[in-house]
Amino acid sequence: MKVNRTAQAKSQAKSQKWKDVRGKRCRPTVTSSELNSTPVLAKMSREHQAATKKKPNVKRLQNKAKPVSNTKKINSESGLKKSYSQINGGSAFNMDSDSDNSQEWKEYSQSVERNGVETSADCEEDRPGRLEGKNLQYCAARTSQQNHAVLVMQNNQTLCFRGRCFLTCLYGRVEVMGFTIEEGQQSYPLFSPASHCPLAITALESPANPRDDKAAASPILRKYLSSASQKKLLKRVRSHSSIILLEPIETPLTRFLSSFSDLNELFSPLKSELMLAVLDTPLNGLGVIPLGGTVEGLHMSRSCKEALSTVVSACKGALDGCAVIFVCGTKNVGKSTFIRQLINTLLNHTTCVDYLEGDLGQTEFTPAGCLSMSVVREPLLGPPFTHQRAPEHMIYYGQTSCESDLDRYLESLKTLWRRRSQSRETPIVINTMGWVKGFGFQLLVDMMRIFPVTHVVQLCHSGVTQCPALTPEFLRTAQGFQTHPPAQTALDEFTQSQSSAKNYTHLMVQSEFQGVARQGTAKHQRSNYHRDLSLLAYLSQLQSPDPGPVKSLHSLTPYQVPHTAVAVGALHCEVVPSHILYAANASLVGLCCLGEKISSRGGPVLLTRAPICSCVGFGVLRGIDMVRGLYFLLPPVDPAILRKVNCLLLGGIVLPSCVLTAQPDSDAEKPYITSDYSFDLTGAGKLRVYKGLMRPSQLGM
Repeated sequence: MKVNRTAQAKSQAKSQKWKDVRGKRCRPTVTSSELNSTPVLAKMSREHQAATKKKPNVKRLQNKAKPVSNTKKINSESGLKKSYSQINGGSAFNMDSDSDNSQEWKEYSQSVERNGVETSADCEEDRPGRLEGKNLQYCAARTSQQNHAVLVMQNNQTLCFRGRCFLTCLYGRVEVMGFTIEEGQQSYPLFSPASHCPLAITALESPANPRDDKAAASPILRKYLSSASQKKLLKRVRSHSSIILLEPIETPLTRFLSSFSDLNELFSPLKSELMLAVLDTPLNGLGVIPLGGTVEGLHMSRSCKEALSTVVSACKGALDGCAVIFVCGTKNVGKSTFIRQLINTLLNHTTCVDYLEGDLGQTEFTPAGCLSMSVVREPLLGPPFTHQRAPEHMIYYGQTSCESDLDRYLESLKTLWRRRSQSRETPIVINTMGWVKGFGFQLLVDMMRIFPVTHVVQLCHSGVTQCPALTPEFLRTAQGFQTHPPAQTALDEFTQSQSSAKNYTHLMVQSEFQGVARQGTAKHQRSNYHRDLSLLAYLSQLQSPDPGPVKSLHSLTPYQVPHTAVAVGALHCEVVPSHILYAANASLVGLCCLGEKISSRGGPVLLTRAPICSCVGFGVLRGIDMVRGLYFLLPPVDPAILRKVNCLLLGGIVLPSCVLTAQPDSDAEKPYITSDYSFDLTGAGKLRVYKGLMRPSQLGM
């Protein structure tokens, strides 16, 4: 049933839509009382302290802090359950004027403001730019728990770091990856691993308000710090200062990844960053390692900032937030980073952003080989493997490239677009592959004709686009894989309304970050490692959310699925029917839902073609019992959703080798692993069938 809104209701909805919508949210409780550094960081810290003892610096006076009566100590869940107001820009804390301690701090803050005397350290610390070195000693302090830290930052100061933590803005506001975090909001998890560009926290100028900075900051510092630390940090508070709380983070994801020896250094600085890492700071032990010197965080070029401003302004303006942003460019040019920055910036103004995944090799929310439609409601403050989640709609393609079957790729994208709720008035961002030449470029042309694109953001580097500029004028004469100018071929249901000249805004972004168009040289910076990390992060959902030792996957109890209840098929290559169960055993399979009912005569049901159907998740096919007719499946999927699955699809996405060789308690004999293997044997390698080219007989030659 359709309901028509009046013009007045539409106007009110539009005016309220782009207001700040972030409010009170909850995050998982940190149950560990104190998290120690990783063995690598602990070793680095000991070496740094030993070197410091050998070469002592200038002497400093050791003044013992005077004890303060009735000092409030926070418990193990402080910072997680906030007692202050959850309204943006509002007052965060109320000072108890009746207590003697409050009166003492009020007098102290007033005396500091009256004196106005600054030391050389104060002047150095107040300078905008990178926050590093000895400055961290003056503007950061550990809390009473010793595993949390409070940091005072000045306007435009930046803290670039490796590691992971929860960030809570206690006073003022800061920005991370384009997302603004203000006082009164929830705590957000930050992940800055060695596999990607380091994150940076930047303090922003607070909106003008009449409150006294030091008087307002005093109760905040008093809530978390000892008397001496409070007075030290209160001297750092200036006009438009920001105060943040950093807490350690421990999740099933971090525990599962750290259980593999090859991933112990994932959140540690790179070898090239070790000499510039600042270890002896109050942040040591939190899982946060500040970086100094020439190490830069995300570098945004001028054209990138202008493109972000243009798109956000369009979403807030006449388009009523229904912009369709198409992002394209060659591989390693920064598409994914730009999209994360764009989504985070849009989330400053709207409740959610739609995201259509068109890149099979470097997916954002799912393991590789998937095409999906997601609704993003939380900021993306880390690389893809740190925010794996179930999309709204997903189709398992089964490969990291679509070159073997271009038609199925396009048909899958059209299916996802049909399933999107067309009534939702939210912007949508479309990600594309880095294949921009030959058939890859023709696919870009087809996609621009499939979707009602309003903005095309084309990334390039060194002044070279690697492909023609996708302007509206060029699209009118461009040749696609399925479409031809004018667009009236296999896409009639999509292109009928766009058969006339298509108009959209074309934005060219020049990428200028270090290493643009080149893959990282570090162990965890290669694309295959990124895919493995995303898959391991997905499998970490099988772990218990409670703190404790990591359980190996082979120790978990699998589901038993009858052969007659599901069909099995291969997507990535041609497999002889009698061998398909051998290929699927001990492999990753997509859990899919076919439209038709499965019928069996008592044995396994095998598919003869690759279907286009909904996928609800993935599972590890641990074993196959031919005697009892059972599949043993290990999926991190809710049982209520699992009951709808009637198809298991095998693709070219394989389990990371560490799952089979390096899991905890894997000292016993390892099944499915052999070193005596020869690709010279007939049938040893998989057969690749390229379906993108037509045979001469099909062309009528």
